[in-house]
Amino acid sequence: MYTFHFFDWIILFLYILSIIYLGFIQKNKTSDSERSFILSGRKLSITGFIATLVTTWYGAILGIGENTVLYGIQTWLIFSFPYYIFALIYANWIAPKIRQAGYLSIPEQFRTYYGNKASIIAALIISFLSSPAPYILSLGILIEFLFGIKIGLALIISTLFSVLYVWNGGFSAVVRTDIFQFMLMFLCFFLILLYLSIYIASPIQMISTLPDSYIDPLGGNTIQYILVWFFIASWTFIDPGFYQRCAAAESPETARKGIFFAICFWAIFDFLSITTALYAVGIVSPENALLAYPILAYKILPAGVFGLFITGIVAVLMSTIDSLSLICAISFGRDILWRIQPQPEKLNPLIYIRRGLVIISIISLFLAYLLPSVVKLFYLLGSLLIPGLILPFLLTLRENGKRMKNFGVQWIILPIIISGIWFVISNLIGNPLFNIEPFYPGLISSLAYFFIKRKGTHSWQLK
Repeated sequence: MYTFHFFDWIILFLYILSIIYLGFIQKNKTSDSERSFILSGRKLSITGFIATLVTTWYGAILGIGENTVLYGIQTWLIFSFPYYIFALIYANWIAPKIRQAGYLSIPEQFRTYYGNKASIIAALIISFLSSPAPYILSLGILIEFLFGIKIGLALIISTLFSVLYVWNGGFSAVVRTDIFQFMLMFLCFFLILLYLSIYIASPIQMISTLPDSYIDPLGGNTIQYILVWFFIASWTFIDPGFYQRCAAAESPETARKGIFFAICFWAIFDFLSITTALYAVGIVSPENALLAYPILAYKILPAGVFGLFITGIVAVLMSTIDSLSLICAISFGRDILWRIQPQPEKLNPLIYIRRGLVIISIISLFLAYLLPSVVKLFYLLGSLLIPGLILPFLLTLRENGKRMKNFGVQWIILPIIISGIWFVISNLIGNPLFNIEPFYPGLISSLAYFFIKRKGTHSWQLK
């Protein structure tokens, strides 16, 4: 356990009060309507768009530190660069289409193009892919480490405080808190890098002292391993956080420009966070790599500044937990629980979204307690589930949906089954089957299924 100074406690307490005010007290008067609760009335300004997209996307901040301490600059190649590429594609092609289409969620779009069953399956997959469990785990570990609280209680605290204001204010509450958390995340990493540069060494001097393995872009791994991470970044195309913010934007142009600005801020923050983690090499042991940032901060930052840095880390984690909890609540509550009712149009979907929030929080809390490494979990879920959704979603942006309802379910499920079988066999033999990672056969099977069906169905015509 690390000792918090009085000034550190004051800063953390002020942060909690700010979140309570922004999330609970400053409530949008129209947040009781479905569209306002889910999309903030489709009036999201470019400032709110940038802040909420940037903060939500950075929930794996402890994983960034962990991977950098273990593998060096490889972190940028697998967690940063690929996402810039796919985000640029998203901004130019997908974002305007989403805003113009007018759907509330990805499963709702699937329902129009592939039917109700495919929509429910997509919602279930998104609920797993977007689970806040890894981030609840990260925040719980941080609380346990700093304050000596047992991990079970730390996870409960992480969950409750991060989602209560979502229940109250929906997406509007998420945006308000994210703007504040956006400022904190940049401020805290700018300050620690400034202290490191002044009191330890300049970044250039620090990098010159690192072992060669930390400057290796591959980090000692194979090119195929790096490429899988690159393709996992294609998750951007079906990321419900991207979708929600584009659907909520004031206009298609707001969504497009907002993503361009977000990429710039990600690049700046990547430099700050990865460079900071490189300073921890040799100071933080591999066993404590997940806690590289708080350990390094405790060693070099004075009282008050240390509290501000830790508060910034907490803000980054909370901004992701609240956003993903809302997204999962919408997917599970509205797109599954509400849709399976006999006459859903006569029922209030907000009731089911809030029920979904409770269920998802409990499931995420349970998963967080059982989770292995955060980075390994991202790799596993991405490899197995992304191949089932990415091509069907992209085709909804081009195809006439009325002609695709007869095989949407199979197209989603088949790649996941193939990737899953490939993963199981690979684990049984101790190496990837034929030295091919599970992601590739899943994606190839999705492509093959599409071309076979398209060839056999004369009504399939690209617009």
